Amino acid sequence: MADAKKITKLLLGKYPHPKIALNFSNPLELLVAAILSARCTDVKVNEVTKTLFKKYKKVEDYARADQKTFEQEIKPAGFYKNKARMITGCCKKIVQEFNGKVPDTLEKLTTLPGVGRKTANVVLGSAFGKQTMAVDTHVLRVSNRLGIANSGDPDKVEEELVKKLSEDILTPFNLALILHGRETCTAIKPKCPVCILYDECEWPEKPL
Repeated sequence: MADAKKITKLLLGKYPHPKIALNFSNPLELLVAAILSARCTDVKVNEVTKTLFKKYKKVEDYARADQKTFEQEIKPAGFYKNKARMITGCCKKIVQEFNGKVPDTLEKLTTLPGVGRKTANVVLGSAFGKQTMAVDTHVLRVSNRLGIANSGDPDKVEEELVKKLSEDILTPFNLALILHGRETCTAIKPKCPVCILYDECEWPEKPL
């Protein structure tokens, strides 16, 4: 069994102050950016939101947005019709049911259109400063390779990691694991020889 505590120490030693790659200045902006990031790079999302956030400053702005216009504004992020529907629908519900404020609990966030556990945990962890585990493709891949998780189901991986890790470092560990997945433990040709977690990793395919 992989040593989660040792992995945590090594990973946070390399990434002591990890941050999310999406640009935002408040919970609403991160919520919008997180929805746009589905099957899209963070770099591209940041390009789109640089202009978008100047025009849409309040949740009411999104709720009242002209659907066709909004679709074109977020088109570079891909799947724009669906994402536009999710974002405007999401913001209408926030206006109607949450007094125009992005809710700060998992239970309430996941009632919003287009917001699943991963997106909710991203917002809670990086916008509200809570300790959460948002399982994206990087977290899923790296945690399974390391041996600190054993499932292809994001919800189960979240549960496994939360059980094994100290509650006060969930978000930093989460963000550090994503950075490690992007920079070192990549999906194709992972950089195992230079990996700081090589000795702790239980991936059977790592080069000896």
